[in-house]
Amino acid sequence: MITEADLLGAFEVHSPDGIKSALDTGISPLKLIKGKRPIDCLIEGYLRSSRFADCLRVMLAAGADLGDSLAQAVLLDDAEALKTQIANDPAVRSRRLTLLTAFTSCRNVTPLHICAEFNSIECGKLLIEAGADVNAPSLVDSFGFGGQTPLFHTVNSNFNYCRPMMEVLVSAGASLNVRVPMLLWGEMMPWETIVFDTTPVSYTQCGLFRQFHRDERDIYDNIAFLVSARTGSAPPRRNVPNQYLAG
Repeated sequence: MITEADLLGAFEVHSPDGIKSALDTGISPLKLIKGKRPIDCLIEGYLRSSRFADCLRVMLAAGADLGDSLAQAVLLDDAEALKTQIANDPAVRSRRLTLLTAFTSCRNVTPLHICAEFNSIECGKLLIEAGADVNAPSLVDSFGFGGQTPLFHTVNSNFNYCRPMMEVLVSAGASLNVRVPMLLWGEMMPWETIVFDTTPVSYTQCGLFRQFHRDERDIYDNIAFLVSARTGSAPPRRNVPNQYLAG
């Protein structure tokens, strides 16, 4: 018998067919799962892949409602829908959004932060062309967390999926010298981590933390890209992958 666990499993691997199969057997797209809407369980998942938007479309077609047309357009990387919204109200370029996500906190961020977190390339380019600030910081909360720019969301993504958006942001003038006093990674997740006094480059290197589960070569490739963009020359690369950790 298919259960809610099967729906969550389909979310975990970004399987549109698996999601549809679970829903077709009667699993509700609306009933809370451990206190959360199923659509939010999908969004906060740790996988990053090109199948995410298709998974989200399946949930929406089944009656799930994200409740925010701007967030929906960006998560679907639906540039046409976003273009219409910007034409109707240019202020949406900087409207604040909040989503619970597995990695860099997406509380009180701009649409461009969400594009960076989910590698929504077409919407990201459109926002930049429409005048969105590539260096807009997230709002700092009462505990002092926040202040990161969209670039921070791209530098140590799962499977390095957001590397294309990282390059778009750097090409558009994203600052490599921003320093954030306290950044929250994996908010409310078992791997929640506070990162102190971080820049885009140092935050990239946080991908080497064991709880980040990132590929060492990807991390150093991203560091080389960012340092080269900042200084004009690549940093030395030695002992990558680390021989001590082999085997």
